[in-house]
Amino acid sequence: MSERNNFIDYIRIFARSGHGGQGVTHFMRNKLTAMGGPDGGDGGRGGHIILRGNSNLWTLLHLRYFKNVLAENGENGSKNNCTGRDGKDIYIDVPLGTVARDEETGEKEVEILEDGQEVIWMKGGRGGQGNSHFATPTNQVPEHSQPGEPGVEGWKNLELKVLADVGLVGFPNAGKSTLLSVITAAKPKIANYAFTTLIPQLGMVEYRDNKSFCIADLPGIIEGAAEGKGLGHRFLRHIERNSVLLFLIPADSADHGKEFEILRKELEEYNPEMLQKDFIIAVSKSDMLDDELKEAISKELPANVPHLFISSLTNKGLTELKDLLWQTLNKPVA
Repeated sequence: MSERNNFIDYIRIFARSGHGGQGVTHFMRNKLTAMGGPDGGDGGRGGHIILRGNSNLWTLLHLRYFKNVLAENGENGSKNNCTGRDGKDIYIDVPLGTVARDEETGEKEVEILEDGQEVIWMKGGRGGQGNSHFATPTNQVPEHSQPGEPGVEGWKNLELKVLADVGLVGFPNAGKSTLLSVITAAKPKIANYAFTTLIPQLGMVEYRDNKSFCIADLPGIIEGAAEGKGLGHRFLRHIERNSVLLFLIPADSADHGKEFEILRKELEEYNPEMLQKDFIIAVSKSDMLDDELKEAISKELPANVPHLFISSLTNKGLTELKDLLWQTLNKPVA
């Protein structure tokens, strides 16, 4: 269970930005001035809630018990035109690829994509103006000042979309975890049963000349995932960002072309924009195939999608796979 607990890709929190401080109604009074003019100061701004990108974070685990986020209110104004202190802002560090949504409307409010990026998620209320702002030639003793604006509050959702260059897509047991463990430094849990990979596994692939790219083994897709069966949407949102989708189809599949088509259709139903990505097909577990069988499988696969035969057991075709992935990731933009 620890593996699942340590990868948190969805958090629900109640958040409230600070209320603005109240402007004050006050008139200057001292031993030299018995009937001075208005000198009521403004209220301070309520604290903002700010999301900040942190490239050292990979999950939302650190926010698991951060259920109530309440920013500080601004202080009220005071005499002598003194403005109240602003409420302290709250910074929430999140991994890159985090999307913040309003729970009630489902509307996307903030998206964090860069390290150090800061976005005011929920603005603190403005401080009210003191009565010194309302003096006019005809009203030199204004009794009016403003209350501070209330902060914003509500239930919010934070969800993480894995930022990987390559997403591994395939049915359960297609060999995705094994491939990831062979070509990266990742150590995913591997077993021969459906839904071993309950969470995305990230790994860095070391390429030639000290170059590298990130690959993610994503939870197995099944027919109906777009409707929420299996791991459903929770899995599919992780591949919205991948530049390249690597479809892994085992050599012992009953119908390689049909298996690819089912996977492609699931992605299309979830989000048609997924079809704009670059597709590559890798036929896994192909160490036992002879040339005749390879030719037969090749005929089943779509002609417009590049494919190659690999074996994670014997490392066959893995160098060619890395080359193809790198070339696809770095091809010139048309």
